[in-house]
Amino acid sequence: MQKKTSAEAIANATDFPLYLYHHGKNDRIYEIFGAHREVRGGEEGYVFRVWAPHARSVSVVGDFNGWNTEANVMARMIDGESFELFIAGLKEYDTYKYCVTAADGRQLMKADPVGFHTETPPATASKLYDLDGYDWQDKDYFAARASKNVFASPMNIYEVNLLSWKRHADGNFYSYQDLARELVPYVKEMGYTHVEFMPVTEFPFEGSWGYQVTGYYAVTSRMGTPKDFMHLVDEFHRAGIGVILDWVPAHFPKDAQGLYEFDGQPLYESSQWDRMEHKSWGTRRFDYGRNEVLSFLISDACFFFDKYHVDGLRVDAVASMLYLDYDKREGEWVPNIYGENKNLEAIAFLRKLNEAVFLRFPHALMIAEESTAWGLVTKPGSVGGLGFNFKWNMGWMNDMLSYLCLNPYFRSYNHSKLTFSMMYAFSENYVLPISHDEVVHGKCSLINKMPGTYEEKFAGVRSFLGYMMAHPGKKLNFMGYEFGQFKEWDYHEGLEFFLRDTYELHGKLSLMVRELNAFYRNTPAFYEIEDSWDGFEWLAPDDADRNLVAFLRRDRAGNEVIMVACFSGADVPDYRLGVSRSGKYKIVFNSDDVKYGGEGKLGKRVIAAVKKPSHGKQYSLPIAMPKMTCLYLVREPDPPKAAKSGKTAAKPAAKKSTK
Repeated sequence: MQKKTSAEAIANATDFPLYLYHHGKNDRIYEIFGAHREVRGGEEGYVFRVWAPHARSVSVVGDFNGWNTEANVMARMIDGESFELFIAGLKEYDTYKYCVTAADGRQLMKADPVGFHTETPPATASKLYDLDGYDWQDKDYFAARASKNVFASPMNIYEVNLLSWKRHADGNFYSYQDLARELVPYVKEMGYTHVEFMPVTEFPFEGSWGYQVTGYYAVTSRMGTPKDFMHLVDEFHRAGIGVILDWVPAHFPKDAQGLYEFDGQPLYESSQWDRMEHKSWGTRRFDYGRNEVLSFLISDACFFFDKYHVDGLRVDAVASMLYLDYDKREGEWVPNIYGENKNLEAIAFLRKLNEAVFLRFPHALMIAEESTAWGLVTKPGSVGGLGFNFKWNMGWMNDMLSYLCLNPYFRSYNHSKLTFSMMYAFSENYVLPISHDEVVHGKCSLINKMPGTYEEKFAGVRSFLGYMMAHPGKKLNFMGYEFGQFKEWDYHEGLEFFLRDTYELHGKLSLMVRELNAFYRNTPAFYEIEDSWDGFEWLAPDDADRNLVAFLRRDRAGNEVIMVACFSGADVPDYRLGVSRSGKYKIVFNSDDVKYGGEGKLGKRVIAAVKKPSHGKQYSLPIAMPKMTCLYLVREPDPPKAAKSGKTAAKPAAKKSTK
């Protein structure tokens, strides 16, 4: 039997992965495509592989060959659509691109679609980089995570833009190493369970905040190398904090070096006129009906779990994928085969994506940013769902922010905005998001949305955060809210941390957020039952005239915490809250506490229930409720009954048997 040459053996090793790739079933394309270090014929170098089915030819160009488009021409692989070339003598960090000669003769200089590292923008070339070799220290973290039920665990997410959390004095970005030294201990100190990074995959235009991606497999080089980013993730894990990435599979920009008409015509984007572009975004939409595109995107998702150990992905702009008429007028879209506006290919892709991720990474977080009432987003594909395990509750966010922006005088006419979310709270597994999108473009920062005086704005934020933390659903807030930054988020600059350190109310708000986060994390009633009414009970849902709501949260052991929130512009001195049991109720959180910047109007720490009915309950708590205040109350255990004094009566003698 004739022995195969090394080239033949390598070719055969890629045959099956290519077969899976072309059938939309390869979730590891990063192991064959891109540039990989290899030794062939005793020479060390890199093998390049790229998919370009419409290309007349493809060559590898870079500094190493003077960007000569004819020096290193690639050979077609067995599928006839992909190209391959081994080049000896190359070293890590060498820059390269693919020169793609289109069918019409144009030469296109393209970055590697599966490149692992890039030049720092505005330069656009890919760089050779070996991802292997990082010494991960998060084994214990993953072991602990695997023992938890994510749905019955606390999840309090701090959303961060890594480029603008902090900047150096000269305006330069913090590096991944800088962030590991400063961001990790800050997030730990503040008591968050997770961080969520706005997109970190390479992007050319900083004004896109990372949402227009040109390097889907490369973390941005603005802050360091891929292994520097691994170190950042590792440090978060060593601190017990999960890492979620914003991921953008809905669209990509038209920058020349990116995926745009990669081989001279639509390839990664749809070729159908009505599905090709997001006009208002100026970007191209992925073709979810093309198997190779499915393999590309699903592999990319798995890549970050595999190589970077991330805990989850927040999938951006899901609604734009699901609807054929998204952001389109009549006549600008074509219905599907059933005459509907649903994008059947995108639906199938999302189900396939989640199935593939959970098969390889069963403890992953897959979170949908879906802004409509699409049903079953967090239900399995087998029952008609999309297969995510969490969804952003955009309805709650819109209702709450529109309510909070109102002058308290008008809030009574909009009371349903406080309560409507409970009509659907258990239909999905929700995350309550106050994200970056809500504090830009003239929408004002969270604290500046609040009406009233300087002090009243702080009171409004404190009461809202207390209400939010008690409401069913996991939590997400965007950086800067925690110390009351008045200025809108600006991606050009770091946060104004001097406010926290210089001005009393900002520092006290930061303290409240830290202690509130700790209370949430240590109180199972606030997170253990999020999927049914077993964990929630309305106490006062309809007190619109006084802008008051009250409910209780309950854990699996039956422990209860009562939340009372007053969003009125005036104190409510004669409030009476109905409760089911007599006894003493201790205030365990008070947003009006002096240490948090409040006025401390409620002097009592313990309130005794009186036998006076209210809200359909036999007993009630008389509370002089301060304006703009949120309280948590816990019923104190009954004192043990005292033993009776005197001698214990002797037991009667047992009767003798008559037998």
